[in-house]
Amino acid sequence: MKKYFFILPLVALLVFFYSYLQNKKEQPDANLRHDVDVINEINEVQIGEQIIRVEVVATPETRALGLSGRNILGEDEGMLFVFATPGRNYFWMKDMNFPIDMLWIDENLKIIYIKENAEPKSYPNTFGPNQNSKYVLEVVSGFTAKHNIKKGDSVIFTN
Repeated sequence: MKKYFFILPLVALLVFFYSYLQNKKEQPDANLRHDVDVINEINEVQIGEQIIRVEVVATPETRALGLSGRNILGEDEGMLFVFATPGRNYFWMKDMNFPIDMLWIDENLKIIYIKENAEPKSYPNTFGPNQNSKYVLEVVSGFTAKHNIKKGDSVIFTN
């Protein structure tokens, strides 16, 4: 009987801890929680006249996966990586199946660095600016050249 008084609370504690971890894993970074509604509203990124439909990734797990393992990205599609605070965000091409252009964007929504035509075979090399960014946008390779997108261009997030 005394064994049950010990085991039952232990099992309850383990169940609680497991459910807490599962819930936490699916949440954006703590510093992003106040912006969750804003992040969830971002459906498009506009640069000049170009509009890109984006998938927003804001959790550590979704950012780590990114476009890895996918086979295609449409001409007007992209993935927007959102970070809690500006920082040095470096990317690699691990498990990528196609080349992409990557655009680093600061907290003022200005493009600060562009890596064009990042190839899957470049892994394990990393790419990124030597300055802080808050967002990184991945688009199909050749997009930035085709649409004359350059460092210093402004970015607009829309829904």
